[in-house]
Amino acid sequence: MKRVFEKLYTLPERTILIIGFLMVALLGVIDYFSGYEMSFAIFYLLPVMFIGWFSERGYAIAVSILSGVVWYIADILSGHLYSHPILPVWNAIMRLGFFLLIVFSLSEIKRLLVSEQNLARIDFLTGISNSRNFIENAKKEIERSARFSHPFTLAYVDIDNFKKVNDSLGHAEGDELLQVVAQTIKDHIRSVDMAARLGGDEFAILLLETNEKDANSTMVKIQTELLEVVKQHNWPVSFSMGAVTSHEKCNLDDLIKEADNLMYIVKDRGKNSIAYKTFSVLNKEAVSY
Repeated sequence: MKRVFEKLYTLPERTILIIGFLMVALLGVIDYFSGYEMSFAIFYLLPVMFIGWFSERGYAIAVSILSGVVWYIADILSGHLYSHPILPVWNAIMRLGFFLLIVFSLSEIKRLLVSEQNLARIDFLTGISNSRNFIENAKKEIERSARFSHPFTLAYVDIDNFKKVNDSLGHAEGDELLQVVAQTIKDHIRSVDMAARLGGDEFAILLLETNEKDANSTMVKIQTELLEVVKQHNWPVSFSMGAVTSHEKCNLDDLIKEADNLMYIVKDRGKNSIAYKTFSVLNKEAVSY
């Protein structure tokens, strides 16, 4: 069942709508030939719920109206006699109201589910990806890049002397620093790239289709902007960074380890700098540049 749902989520919206409308038409035909004595009420919920879950609410409302009309027509054509002409219209309106109630309930459930999924992927403080979401998406992007022989760069950013900000200025100021750093990084990478807070004062950046030269340029720009923004806030911090570029398919854990090691090498050498390497699967020690 899970695989079926995953497959349905990949279908174009037009295909989803066609399936839904065909379901309504088929139910109308069956409803007509089965006669008014046999109720098909619950089956009309299937196309309504199908469109309501896999498409937009507006389309689900349209299918609800269509289902109510088809049900009404099948009921009349099958020979169902009423004591008053208003009764079939009233029944159709009640059915439509029931369909719409289902549509709006599903819409709210979907909204809450998406909200929960987003919360599970987003760092609550900074609003960028958390480590879990970063790792999941980075693996997919690395595989895609390797498939098309595109280079990519993984970078680690650590805030030097972050503890000093918390100790001297308070945790509220430290939280603001983290938020500003996250936003600055996000503002200076492309929409196709990824930024995440890994926890504490460490951040990760994945630069897609980025070779050594472009990685150097991007990381220098990010560091320059970060230093400028912390200077404006009078925060006594700097930034140590490690960036690893690869031109081949490799293990994400190996890349993370290399970037992390580079970052700590920078810290050991005096902080506030950037170290670069080109990663090679055959040479796990990597090549500096």
